[in-house]
Amino acid sequence: MLRFRFTTLLLVGAVTLAACAPAVTPTPQVVRETVEVPVEVTRVATQIVEVTAAPQPNDPGSLVIYSGRSESLVAPIIAQFAEATGIQVEVRYGSTSEIAATILEEGANSPADVFFAQDPGGLGAVANAGLLAPLPADLVAGIPERFRSPDNLWVGVSARARVVVYNTETLRPEDLPTDIAEFTDPKWSGRIGWAPTNGSFQAMVTAMRATWGEAQTRAWLEGILANNPQTYEGNAPIVAAVAAGEVEIGFVNHYYLYRFLKEEGEGFKARNYFVPDGGPGSLVMVAGVGRLANGKNEANALKFVEFLLSTVAQQYFASQTYEYPLVEGVNTQRGLTPLAELNALDIDLTDLADLQGTTRLLQEVGALP
Repeated sequence: MLRFRFTTLLLVGAVTLAACAPAVTPTPQVVRETVEVPVEVTRVATQIVEVTAAPQPNDPGSLVIYSGRSESLVAPIIAQFAEATGIQVEVRYGSTSEIAATILEEGANSPADVFFAQDPGGLGAVANAGLLAPLPADLVAGIPERFRSPDNLWVGVSARARVVVYNTETLRPEDLPTDIAEFTDPKWSGRIGWAPTNGSFQAMVTAMRATWGEAQTRAWLEGILANNPQTYEGNAPIVAAVAAGEVEIGFVNHYYLYRFLKEEGEGFKARNYFVPDGGPGSLVMVAGVGRLANGKNEANALKFVEFLLSTVAQQYFASQTYEYPLVEGVNTQRGLTPLAELNALDIDLTDLADLQGTTRLLQEVGALP
């Protein structure tokens, strides 16, 4: 049985939107009903965000979000959307693969209005099942075409790069391979950390299958397993383990390091290595969002997508989660290699949709139970 966390956000009172007719309204009273939210909900902007909308009734309605993104990453920005619009928001959290599987099982009867995914693989799987509706072209026009589906069934919200995090006391960048394939060399035995259950790792393996083919990807996985990697539950434990010297390198997303640097300072003994060869180890992925075709709250779903692509939300992802914003004019984390300078894998992100094939391969080689 899949287990999820639920969060409900409610704003009671009058919220004035840019498109509303002028009116004298009572002072808003904010009420939050929350179930198990382990993060501090913080504001990332001092102004109310203007969300383009038709004139609103007294009740702005509701929105059901299925989120494959971690609650600790996105709960604050979802809370700000609820406060800015007055929309009652219910969020169902789980891994992207779990949420995608749930939507596929629920089909047209899913209560979800929006699927907010960690990677395009889950979005692609749901889109391929005919469960997503096209987003308006003008809504997604500001996002580069390579970061949205060709038919606008989903759009990227923020980007992150796959990197190799390494221990700075034992390794230098020049000690590391230029191709992720080379980590099957026996000299890396006992020195590697990975997280086979992690959605981003699985997206990288899916990219390997699309780029290298099934046989070479299987050989790579078997080669890594032969090197006795330490298995972790996610990216953050890998970064911590690398800095502590438990392992010397790990396969992670780039932004986890910056959280540790913020807390530990520049003396933190780990740094990112962007694999330069342009292969699967150089994959740049997007977290993205799509609207469920049978969702009951179409207008509010589109407001949420619009909000995620606003400068306020994009700056949140850049400054609070240390991801790459996808809208021009938003500043990134100091010291982060610009997205345009990365030799990223040239791949159509819709090719990452075969999550089931990747899960099956990981099980066959013994990386997953």
